[in-house]
Amino acid sequence: MNTQEPMVNGIADIVNLSLCDVALERAISRTSNLPGMVCMYGPSGFGKSVSATHVANRRRAYYVQAKSVWTKKATLKAILQEMGIRPLPTIPDMLDQAAEELAKSGRPLIIDEMDHLVDKNAVELIRDLYEASQAAILLIGEEQLPNKLKKYERFHGRILAWVPAQPVTLDDAKKLTPLYAPHIDIADDLLHHIVELSAGSVRRVAVNMEMIQEEANATGWSSVDKATWGKRELYTGEAPKRCI
Repeated sequence: MNTQEPMVNGIADIVNLSLCDVALERAISRTSNLPGMVCMYGPSGFGKSVSATHVANRRRAYYVQAKSVWTKKATLKAILQEMGIRPLPTIPDMLDQAAEELAKSGRPLIIDEMDHLVDKNAVELIRDLYEASQAAILLIGEEQLPNKLKKYERFHGRILAWVPAQPVTLDDAKKLTPLYAPHIDIADDLLHHIVELSAGSVRRVAVNMEMIQEEANATGWSSVDKATWGKRELYTGEAPKRCI
């Protein structure tokens, strides 16, 4: 049966959280002649954003999550807002403001959903920000982000490390249980089954744990294994087929 695993400030200390933290630490502690940008990438649902926000708090990093509609100006405005700085009118002035704050504070910058900035041709903007500040910058994106960045040779060459997010593991699932199914003891065979169905997604594991907790509340279970769960449905991410 699974045991209740410790959490870090209310967040399960899963593998990808550790990978995210180590990646940023590499950029922060690098020697002066090495590049200072690192990139963590992987499929949606692997827990990258949750890990990044936690690491941002731990490392006192500035954190922004890019939006699909952001222009270069909107990107800089969001970064300056995160820094608590009133933006000047022009893009060059805002770039100087953000770079100055990064250089002066020594704090790292995390840019989540970096794919949106690639799609908006704002990659060179981030490179300019890095060159002007030499700050540690962690980029978070989807699985194809490294390939998207290949065509930006000057940017690609300034990546210190590429860190692939890892699929959810049984150990991760045990650590997630106190968050999503705190009142039910889930046996390892059922946890293993959930992990297999998740296709690597932390999010799908979490959804299934909440489903199990709800069923346990309704039935009065204090513990459940795969046999007890039986043929009840679990979430796979697939839309249900229409009944004819």
